[in-house]
Amino acid sequence: MDADRRRWPFRYTFVLSLGLLAAVWFGSMRIGVADTTWSDVWRALFSDQQGKQLDLIRELRLPRETAAAFVGAGLAVAGAIMQGMTRNPLADPGLLGLTAGANAALAMTMAFFPSAHYLLITVACLLGAAVGAGVVFGIGAMRQGGFSPLRIVLAGSAVSALLFAIAEGIGLYFHISKDVSMWTSGGVAGVSWKQLAVGVPLIAIGLAIAVSYARPLTILSVSEDVAVGVGQKTAAVKTALFLAVFLLTGASVAIAGNITFIGLMIPHLVRAIAGADYRFVIPLSATGGAGAMVLADTAARTIHAPFETPVAAIIAVIGLPFFLFVVRKQGRGFS
Repeated sequence: MDADRRRWPFRYTFVLSLGLLAAVWFGSMRIGVADTTWSDVWRALFSDQQGKQLDLIRELRLPRETAAAFVGAGLAVAGAIMQGMTRNPLADPGLLGLTAGANAALAMTMAFFPSAHYLLITVACLLGAAVGAGVVFGIGAMRQGGFSPLRIVLAGSAVSALLFAIAEGIGLYFHISKDVSMWTSGGVAGVSWKQLAVGVPLIAIGLAIAVSYARPLTILSVSEDVAVGVGQKTAAVKTALFLAVFLLTGASVAIAGNITFIGLMIPHLVRAIAGADYRFVIPLSATGGAGAMVLADTAARTIHAPFETPVAAIIAVIGLPFFLFVVRKQGRGFS
């Protein structure tokens, strides 16, 4: 693998991944129920001409697929960070309570502050993600060896089920079940530019933090003792990385609701290509996650057109078998 990377430098791999992402993203502008052409896509993106097809691309497909790209990048990078920090191959924002916590906080905000601005909803999702993860890891820390992959995943599943139940209960009690379900079902249909104006900068900040701390994360992913031995301030590094995870997950949930498995699958696939150096894993996870989410959303709106197929269901069809494969592969390491 190292010899292969010397022959094929990482910058070429990254440029190739950007090219593939651009192709997938532009393709998503072209494909849909409405009949559009490549000329329509070009004029919609790079001219000020008006027209029904051009407006459809600008007002519906463009914000939707832009949201899909940023959400996919955010969740994939969050998953990569969590897997590196915890040295847990099953770490994923959707499996460890972060998205469930964000969903519960979102439901509470909609119930108690029905006229809340989108910025307040996003802040609530960030805090909910932090609480969800804190409860999961708090349960894991209650006994020696509690941070093993299996125990953390079991704790995450239990806490996620509880938090999702709380969200559903709030929806039923306050008669906002439909509104909560629209937010939490998982997808980017109907995303507006106002939502992106709040969520995208937060995801961008999270990605910037992740890239900045990629080298310390690589050392931390080997062993915390090694990180301390080389003089790393592990507390500061972990704080910064947790902040990145909360920004990426909270903003992604505020935009797209509950999306699982992206943060599990993409980092594993990327490490098979780039190795264990997070200076390479994080950028490729971002482009890979963005491309995967755009492909999934394009399939969601075309596979059973004119009806929408839930994006979360499409991802789960691939993600659940992948999860079981990772469990089987890593099973001997569980305790």
